[in-house]
Amino acid sequence: MPTIEHIYWVFAAASALVLVGIASSVVARRFGAPLLLVFLVIGMLAGTDGPGGIAFDDYTGAYQLGSLALAIILFDGGLRTRFETVRRVLAPTLLLATAGVLLSAVLTGVAASWLLDLEPAIGFLVGAVVASTDAAAVLFLLRAGGLQLRERVGATLEIESSANDPAAILLTMMLVEYVTAPAGLSPLALAREFLVQFGIGGVAGAVGGGAIARGLNRLQLGNSLSALFALAAAVLVFGITGQLGGSGFLAVYIAGLVVANRVSGGLTNLLGTLDAATWLCQIAMFLVLGLLASPRMLLQSLLPALGVAAFLMFIGRPVAVVACLAPLRRYGKREIAFISWIGLRGAVGIFLASIPMLAQLPHAPLVFNVAFVVVLVSLLVQGWTLGFAARLFDVALPHRESVVRRVELDLPGSLERELVGYPVAAEARILAGAPMPGWAQLTMIVRAGEILTPDEGGTLAPGDYAYLLAPPGRVYQLDWLFAPPEEASQAERELFGEFSFDADVRLGDVAGFYGLPVRAKDAPLTLADHFARRFEHTIEVGDRVRLGPVTLVARELSDDGVAKVGLKIERLGTALARPVRLFGGVARLLGRR
Repeated sequence: MPTIEHIYWVFAAASALVLVGIASSVVARRFGAPLLLVFLVIGMLAGTDGPGGIAFDDYTGAYQLGSLALAIILFDGGLRTRFETVRRVLAPTLLLATAGVLLSAVLTGVAASWLLDLEPAIGFLVGAVVASTDAAAVLFLLRAGGLQLRERVGATLEIESSANDPAAILLTMMLVEYVTAPAGLSPLALAREFLVQFGIGGVAGAVGGGAIARGLNRLQLGNSLSALFALAAAVLVFGITGQLGGSGFLAVYIAGLVVANRVSGGLTNLLGTLDAATWLCQIAMFLVLGLLASPRMLLQSLLPALGVAAFLMFIGRPVAVVACLAPLRRYGKREIAFISWIGLRGAVGIFLASIPMLAQLPHAPLVFNVAFVVVLVSLLVQGWTLGFAARLFDVALPHRESVVRRVELDLPGSLERELVGYPVAAEARILAGAPMPGWAQLTMIVRAGEILTPDEGGTLAPGDYAYLLAPPGRVYQLDWLFAPPEEASQAERELFGEFSFDADVRLGDVAGFYGLPVRAKDAPLTLADHFARRFEHTIEVGDRVRLGPVTLVARELSDDGVAKVGLKIERLGTALARPVRLFGGVARLLGRR
């Protein structure tokens, strides 16, 4: 009976902590505090040195819980990423996730050795523990804050933070092994282990994601069971990959990425259901990690730990990011500065710091305490300034108060469509005669509380709510039609590119001006003819043709085909920089922007 009563007490205490954290988050939002910081502090207050007085030192349980929670969070992050986005930032994110982590760990390790008066091996262990950005913190804070970043910057941060955990875990495990048995570590062993982790993790994630997608497409389980199926299958992929010696964290992220791009329907409802699971995982991780911390012990090494945190934020991370991104010449100075600053540390750092505790290494409590302080400072300083930094470095998209509401419909005949509702802003492009794409169908208008059919409602008016059926992957192409002018301009640039011109311009002239690869027989064609050949009679606004480093986008249509074409630069290298600036001036003079 005492055992049963103890279980009841544990359940009640855990639920109370969650409820207190949720209630406190409402107050924290008003001050702009990161919600994850709130749960971490509540865990500390409930711990042995706080008013709660809960004695908790189960590092094994914390490690197991953290592994499971992080796997679920990474799977959810993969589900929200498009293949197209990954391809655009693959090279820089891989550099940041490998060389960037290693360089950051080495630099921070040197600083930690000096500040904490540790031998080099333990100092580098501190650097490895805090070297990786936390995908959970990055994804969670971006989503919770409603912050939308420019596509390249947001994708780089999200994918890097998801892919760099294997490198940090590998470094940490190898350094723990070295401290335990110095003769067992060699550069060759490190390289071999790195390749095994990434190789097995990548293959297992791709295979597992394909299997999950096929299961979701064929089993027709319904919304609730589909989410449970996907979640259980992702954890299965994580466990099997780890058992095979690969990186389970990388595997579940890739599995989510594959599922998101292969599942035939139900993705929106799947994401909505998984939201609750990721929230619970985040809350549980930070509460448990907060319980492990002892404020009294943290104070003993607070000043040098603050020095490590400051070095990592202002020197270690920025140097690593600049070294990885600057040579690629794809990112501007503001983008590199923002990526350098938002190197959020989160539960992964504390999670990795529990490994030395489990191995009972010398100075393991010090490593844990320093990692905890670094995470606390990162959440407090970098997490609190996330929105400010995005606006300061001009990488944030305009915030839209009226969030687009999407409802996925399971239509007969396996047709993928979403019912999406837009408030019609005054001076919206759709009111000025901008064409509605043929793949979007207006189905309902809500005007002054009255529901009207398109025939009854007639022409849209400011203040209306327009509901349309559209393919899920193309819904974002409607945003610019309904947004206010200041937001529509940004949405237009994201969709159509910086420049636009008439479609009667010859393809050869455009190719010659930008140095693009075009076959000689296609050079005399106009852009309208080129689109007509590619799409025959099915051209829609937003259709794209890739020409080397640029993409031509159908911007306006006429009865004869494409009337205006946008030019979107995917990779801006030195060869294109001068022509782009020149063309920008010419376009303004000709009035064709």
